[in-house]
Amino acid sequence: MNNTDAIHRERLSRIAERAMMERGLLPEFSPAVITETDQIEAAAVETGPDIRDLRHLLWCSIDNDDSMDLDQLTYAAPQPDGSTKIFVAIADVDALVKTGSATDGHAAENTMSVYTAAKIFPMLPEKLSTDLTSLGENRERLAIVVEAVIATDGTVTASDVYRALVLNYAKLAYNTVAAWLDGEAPPPPALAAIPNLEEQLRIQDRVAQALKGLRHERGALTLQTTETKAVFEGDMLADLKAEEKNRAKYLIEDFMIAANGVTAAYLERKGFPSLRRVLRSPERWARIVELAGRLNCTLPGEPDAVALEKFLDEERAKDPEKFPDLSLAVIKLMGAGEYAVDMPGQRPEGHFGLAVKNYSHSTAPNRRYPDVITQRLLKAALAGQPVPYTLDELEEFARHCTEQEGNVTKVERQVAKSAAALLLSKRAGEQFDAIVTGASEKGTWVRIFAPPVEGKVVRGFQGLDVGDHTRVQLLDTDVERGFINFARVKGV
Repeated sequence: MNNTDAIHRERLSRIAERAMMERGLLPEFSPAVITETDQIEAAAVETGPDIRDLRHLLWCSIDNDDSMDLDQLTYAAPQPDGSTKIFVAIADVDALVKTGSATDGHAAENTMSVYTAAKIFPMLPEKLSTDLTSLGENRERLAIVVEAVIATDGTVTASDVYRALVLNYAKLAYNTVAAWLDGEAPPPPALAAIPNLEEQLRIQDRVAQALKGLRHERGALTLQTTETKAVFEGDMLADLKAEEKNRAKYLIEDFMIAANGVTAAYLERKGFPSLRRVLRSPERWARIVELAGRLNCTLPGEPDAVALEKFLDEERAKDPEKFPDLSLAVIKLMGAGEYAVDMPGQRPEGHFGLAVKNYSHSTAPNRRYPDVITQRLLKAALAGQPVPYTLDELEEFARHCTEQEGNVTKVERQVAKSAAALLLSKRAGEQFDAIVTGASEKGTWVRIFAPPVEGKVVRGFQGLDVGDHTRVQLLDTDVERGFINFARVKGV
C-alpha cells in the first residue's frame, strides 16, 4: 500500500472542495455565519392559538441510516368512511434562519446541500440542520404540518396547512423498514419497541400504495434508478455500492409528493405565488419512441406520459433484470427539471415524470433553499401577511436555484467520477459490459455494471446512442479530473 492509497478520503475531499469552488459554490461557512450560529443556544419555541400541539400523535421519521438532518415526520389516521387522514410535519427552518441573515445568505447562494463521495457540504451549519432545526428523535420541534384526507382510490378529498408543535417518537431507516414491510426481516428495534408503531406504518404503506396507484394511472413514470454510495474501510475507498429505491423510500416519496401538491394548492387558494418544480416534455422523445420500438412497443409521436408508463410497466414485468438499464436510458433522455414561478390563476405546467400539476418543493428545508422560500410563503399566508417576496425576487430565485442545482449535480458527479477512477485505477485493460448513457457532439458515455460507474468512450463510439448495450475495454483513468476512458470492443 502506498501513501496515495492510504488517503483516499482526504484526496477525494480535496477534489470535492476544488469542484465546489470551480462551480461557484461555497465550500465553507463564513466567519459571520459561524458567529451567528454560535449565538443560537436552543431550538425555537413559540406558543399561541395558531400553533397546534400535536405531540401526542405517533410521529416517526424514515430516512437514510446516517441522516441527522431530518426534515419530515409522518403520521396517518384512518377515518370512519374508509379514507385516511395523513399528516406530514416539515421542520420550521425559518424559525431560526431569518431572511437577510448571514446564514440565510449562504443557503441562498448554494441553494442546497451537496453530497459527495467523501464529504458533505451542508446548506446550513450542522448545529442547525442536524440539531436545532432537525426533527430529531425525542425532540420537541416547531413544524409546518400538511394534512390531507386520502380516499381509498388515492384522491385527495380535503386538505389543510398549519403550524404545530411535534415530537419524533422513532428515527427509522429506509432499508430496515423496507425489509420488514416486504416480509424479509423482523421489525427494526426502534419500530418494535413502540406500541402501535408497526400498525401505524402499515397504514402509511397502504395509503402510499393508493397514492402511487392513482399517479401511475395518470401517467407517473415507474423509473428504477441505481445510485452509488462510496464504501470506505477506514480512509480507504473499498467499493462503490449500488443503492436502489425500496418500499420505504417510495412510501416517503409518495407522502412528500402529496404534501407538495397540498402546499401548492394552499398557496393558490390564498392568492399567493409559488415556486414550482416543473419538468416539461422529454427533450428526446423521438429516441424514447425508437427504444420502445426495438422492444416491439409503439409509442405516440408526441410525448404521452400514460403511454410511456404503460410501456415501462410492461417491460418491468417482462424483464426485471434489464429494467434498470431501460430506466436509466429514459431518465437521460427526459432531461432535467427546473424551477418556475407560478402566479395565482395561471395554469401550472406540472411535472411530466410525476404526473402532477401542482408540485412545489416544500418538504426538505434543511437541505433545499427553494423549500425555505416556500416555507416563508406559507407562514405569511397562514398569518394573513403580505407576500414576503416580489415577483422579480421569486423569478430570480427560480433562475438561480435551477442554475445552482445544475452546478451541484456536476460537483456530485465529478467527485463520483473521481471515486470511480480511483477504484478502477489499477484495472486498465479489463473489459466490461456497458449501456450508453450519453451521446452528443461532446462525446459518448457509458455505464458499466460492476462496479456501477460511468466513463467516456474515446475509441469506437461511432453509431452508439443512449440505451444501446455494448462492451468496452478500460484504457486509463485520471483521478484528479474524474476521467475514465474506454474503447469499444471491436465487433460489439
